[in-house]
Amino acid sequence: MTLYSILYKRTGVKCILSGLSALSVATLLSLSGPVLASEADKKELTIYTYDSFVADWGPGPAIKENFEAQCDCTVNFVAIDDGVGILSRIQLEGENGQADLILGLDTNLTQEAKETGLLAPHGLTVEQLAPVAAALPVAWEDEVFLPFDYGFFAFVYDKDSLTEPPTSLKELVDGPADQKILIQDPRTSTPGLGLMLWVKAVYGDEAPAAWEKLAEKAVTITKGWSEAYGLFLEGEAPMVLSYTTSPAYHMVVDNDERYKAAAFSEGHYMQVEVAARLKNASEPELAQEFLTFMLSPGFQEAIPTGNWMYPVIDLKDSLPAAFETLVDPAVPLQFSPEEVKESRKDWVAEWLQAVAK
Repeated sequence: MTLYSILYKRTGVKCILSGLSALSVATLLSLSGPVLASEADKKELTIYTYDSFVADWGPGPAIKENFEAQCDCTVNFVAIDDGVGILSRIQLEGENGQADLILGLDTNLTQEAKETGLLAPHGLTVEQLAPVAAALPVAWEDEVFLPFDYGFFAFVYDKDSLTEPPTSLKELVDGPADQKILIQDPRTSTPGLGLMLWVKAVYGDEAPAAWEKLAEKAVTITKGWSEAYGLFLEGEAPMVLSYTTSPAYHMVVDNDERYKAAAFSEGHYMQVEVAARLKNASEPELAQEFLTFMLSPGFQEAIPTGNWMYPVIDLKDSLPAAFETLVDPAVPLQFSPEEVKESRKDWVAEWLQAVAK
């Protein structure tokens, strides 16, 4: 930002500089000088994340305010539609990227992201990661990515329109063709990718046949989660791929217990969302400070009722009571990041061929 644009922003005076006397300019600068110096010197942290994270109702605004109060800096969130899009963005930009941090990939994408060579180790110690080890249902040993929340994929249904929801993934797949669902595309959506892996984890080599049946039930396959969930709320289908935690939003915000997550006997696929620092970050120290801040209450307390996911540190005493009523998967299903990296393209091709029939 130029000196003149800062001056205009601070004073609200729109003028043609050539029409100002030297005295007028000097007077304005004297009035705005200390503020100008402060703003010009303030460091900026640029974070690529997904659009719902930075929405007014998401956790981003509170997290931005809390970290800026700590760092005396400016946090610039750059909204991208999904974690898959964030990965594509850094791959496209390469060494010329503008981000200091990426926030919003999940473990299904981390190995591919690491192999870009663009990311730096997080550098946190075992002691600093102890709260994560105590709260996260799976062990965390990644030296590049840090988790910031986790959840489980589920089919959320409207109990007013669906009185007998399926009790297993196989019951959903083999159920009547007129039991309509809304799902997301695994090529553009992390929930869509999660469902593809969920089906693969349960069906193995029989996954293509299962997808042919699921495709018959899909009203549409959307690019991202927001589109699918919006259609669900509009009544386009009685079930949508979302999270076990989604009903908590309706209970807390809408005071509505109509929406439930169907508990599946085979287990639910687990999603862990993560952040990492870029090697070529313009503000590496500030980026490192933010990674440490991610594991503090100033960040984590915004997750349950902002992102509607589980925090990665123990906040049980401050979680809304609605979280106690949610489906608690007995079996968290997960492929390793390496397995997903090795097979994702083949499995997506397999998915495409099946749903196109």
